[in-house]
Amino acid sequence: MNQAEPLPLLGAGRAISRRLIPDLALDNFQQAILDAVRSGRRVASLFGSRETPDRLRLYVLLADDTQSILRVASTLAGRRYPSLTPRCPQVHLFEREIAEQCGLDIVGHPWLKPLRFHPPLFPSDRPGNDRVPPPGVMDFYQVRGEEVHEVAVGPVHAGVIEPGHFRFQCHGEVVFHLEMALGYQHRGVEQALFGGPNHRTIHYAETLAGDTTIGHATAYCQVLEALARKQKSPRAQAIRGIALELERLANHVGDLGALSGDVGFLPTASYCGRLRGEFLNMTAALCGSRFGRGLIRPGGVCFDLATCTVNDLLAKLEICSRQTRQSVELLWNSSSVMARFEGIGPVARGAAVELGMVGPAARACGLTRDVRQDHPSGLFRFIHIPVSSWDGGDVFARAYVRWLEIQRSLDFVRTQLRALPPGTISSPVGNLAPDHLAVALVEGWRGEICHLALTDAAGRFERYKVVDPSFHNWMGLALALRGGQISDFPLCNKSFSLSYCGHDL
Repeated sequence: MNQAEPLPLLGAGRAISRRLIPDLALDNFQQAILDAVRSGRRVASLFGSRETPDRLRLYVLLADDTQSILRVASTLAGRRYPSLTPRCPQVHLFEREIAEQCGLDIVGHPWLKPLRFHPPLFPSDRPGNDRVPPPGVMDFYQVRGEEVHEVAVGPVHAGVIEPGHFRFQCHGEVVFHLEMALGYQHRGVEQALFGGPNHRTIHYAETLAGDTTIGHATAYCQVLEALARKQKSPRAQAIRGIALELERLANHVGDLGALSGDVGFLPTASYCGRLRGEFLNMTAALCGSRFGRGLIRPGGVCFDLATCTVNDLLAKLEICSRQTRQSVELLWNSSSVMARFEGIGPVARGAAVELGMVGPAARACGLTRDVRQDHPSGLFRFIHIPVSSWDGGDVFARAYVRWLEIQRSLDFVRTQLRALPPGTISSPVGNLAPDHLAVALVEGWRGEICHLALTDAAGRFERYKVVDPSFHNWMGLALALRGGQISDFPLCNKSFSLSYCGHDL
């Protein structure tokens, strides 16, 4: 395909025949990525798939948020691949992942090293090339100079928290550079999905990131439904939408409480910690699981809502809405809290664009990226939720965006519960289309969740790619610490609230 020809259009929750995906020469493939990013689009996914033992194909998914369209292209890769990272920082982690998973030599990458410290998905034919060091065993970036010192944090942390290693280069209390080593939570999920779907794959999807069970399960089911050309009933779509927003409420309220605890403001910390549990219990009222496991299934949902359950949820929402407002407004009215929130850990709008940040962290930098608006699927094709954004880019902005989203999610859930459409909640999903590509985008509480599947001639998963929103945002956390105090790290870290296991897969 000639570079000048437009790439095919694709929508979220849709599938396309692999024959229609353009096979570009490597130079044209890379130029298409650069041209797209320069024109305001972004790289939603970039990954490799082994077609045969000696044929590796790279795929890119480009998101145009203003036009609500996706474009996909592919190229056949040899053993060496010239890095795009110096010209397109959005692909920095994607290229490190490709090198690790596919054994591809990424030439010219400024800081090429293992990303998750796992054996390659597609072993190379070069002896010894697939050896992987233990997580975190690698060279870290170093700043040299008088009185410059290094601080290592983790991977084991105080309290109940997943492992991750952070290496700070400091001069006194000022942070010059922060580098992260993850991979301690790697479980081999993508490899386990090869050859699916089967009775286990939905459970892998639900546990990709346990606090985002609804988001990831919805994305997985949308992929299958796209491949099977399956429509969900309006009632099933409404219940999915309610569950997704309850998941957002529980986590946003919990994060505001945790931020309060990080600055020693106990009233909001205590109340929001309890209220998080109340929102989790509402999800349990839907399906019996506080995290929503067992609710979302291909073709719809497994649990219906009786009238008495709806009335009970509405009554609890009114109570929790009032109590959440009372506890959160204490934050904004406390000058000591604002002194610790405002101006701490800023990320500039331009940096957020350059890194391809998503979710509340991006919206706190003034970007209006929200899959529910930009690439709507399911109920959000018909129901609009205003995008909540702020332009400070600091801890306060990341906290305040959460508060705005809490209010809008509360309104959304109340409205949908009062207007639940009648009908069935589920129907069987048939066979998946062979030799197709399907993509789903869901706005989880952390941001854009991207699931992408390639099927083989039998309609089985030849490749299944997951991009958790944390993948796009970890570098944003590193930038937030530059020039700040190392004592601000816990606050900045919680204001991003990224997932270790969602990144590590």
